[in-house]
Amino acid sequence: MQLKSIFTNSFGILLSRITGFIRDVIMASVLGAGYWNDVFFIANRLAHLFRNLFAEGAFTQAFMPSFVASKNKGVFATAIFLRFSLFIIFGSLLVSFAPELITKLLAMGRNSEFIADTAPLIAINFWYLYLIFIVTFIATLLQYRKHFITTAISTVLLNLSMIAALLLFMKDDPKTIAYALSISVLVGGLLQVLLHVVALTKLKLIKLLNGGWKYRKIKNIKKEKKKFTKLFLPAVWGGASWQINSFVGTIIASYLVIGSISYLSYAQRLFQLPLALVAIAISTTLFPSISKALRNNNEQLAYANLEKGFWLLSFLLSLATLGGIILAEPIVWLVFERGLFNNKQTKVTAEILSMFMLGLLPLGLSKFFSLFLYASYRQGKAAIIATISVAVNIIMSLILISPMGISGIALAGSISGWTLLFLTVKEVGFDKFLEIVKSKKSLYFIAMMLLFTICIYFLNFWFLTLIR
Repeated sequence: MQLKSIFTNSFGILLSRITGFIRDVIMASVLGAGYWNDVFFIANRLAHLFRNLFAEGAFTQAFMPSFVASKNKGVFATAIFLRFSLFIIFGSLLVSFAPELITKLLAMGRNSEFIADTAPLIAINFWYLYLIFIVTFIATLLQYRKHFITTAISTVLLNLSMIAALLLFMKDDPKTIAYALSISVLVGGLLQVLLHVVALTKLKLIKLLNGGWKYRKIKNIKKEKKKFTKLFLPAVWGGASWQINSFVGTIIASYLVIGSISYLSYAQRLFQLPLALVAIAISTTLFPSISKALRNNNEQLAYANLEKGFWLLSFLLSLATLGGIILAEPIVWLVFERGLFNNKQTKVTAEILSMFMLGLLPLGLSKFFSLFLYASYRQGKAAIIATISVAVNIIMSLILISPMGISGIALAGSISGWTLLFLTVKEVGFDKFLEIVKSKKSLYFIAMMLLFTICIYFLNFWFLTLIR
């Protein structure tokens, strides 16, 4: 297994998440969990959703297997880039001219004043979608050459741009800050594109695209494009269940009291750190190798990577899960509680975080197991599994929101994650899963988790005594 690439990728993601936390800390201090913070989170929600869809693997899971199998890689890549560019630019223009329609969809539970304040910001934020598509497209080519660090650290530029906006305008009124943040998202996106173009040039992959443009009318890739088109939508939907659930959660939260969307977003930020640092880093690193192994009918190598990846993921994600649940309040206190973010908001966010963390392990493992579905062109199966998972999330959210409030939305997401894992493992093969867990490693794993839980429990007791 490519441990060097995994840890390089994780290190880059860690830098991105650290700057992201600094951004969130400043934002929480400046805007708290109030009206204009909700406005910005809603405005940025769609762009953030598509960023996650593209940047965290959904596009790559559709594109990589087809790119690996293509006999005219440059022509194929160029054709796909042009097709998506036209589609996204057209969609962005529509949103720019009629942002109210999208805003009403995202904030169904809010009044007309909230819709009017949010619509212009959605028109600004939506253009980030095209920038992040360019980034992800180039990133997939870099991943094919086993280059991960550029993509992993590129979000640092987005975070730094937003931090700069917050520091420059922090003494202005909240409305001005929300607009400054929206513009900074586009500036950060442009910086990400430039960084990836530099990496593309250094690895001499620019020649691949130049050749693709030059020979695009000579080489016949109709069958390859047709196959990719057939796989793309199922692959994106199949890889996007968590993002879709998060999106749905935001819509449901819009029917609750002001601040609910902000609480949910802050808790999600914390939850996404171990998910990105471990699950996404490992999955992103191993996906090209698994695709190539299955393409060459080398199942032994593919499943060897599965076993090693499973134990590494299980160990790291379980530690994060236990730490996140037991230490939820001290974590939120340390990261967010200052300025307008008070003790009450810390407790609410901590409760939501605990509910999210229950789904960390299944979401991480399901993302890893699903690599085999995408690499073996079973995107349709992944889409069906994702649909069931999203349906479970919606149903459980509606059931749990009455007794639990905003925390019920987070718990519903975790229940959906366990459903996703069960169905994904079933499709990959329970026999393969049982072969992995039927070993002494399972006993060592359980013993270590019990010991860690005891230590963390007393550590949390000490922390709460100290801070409260």
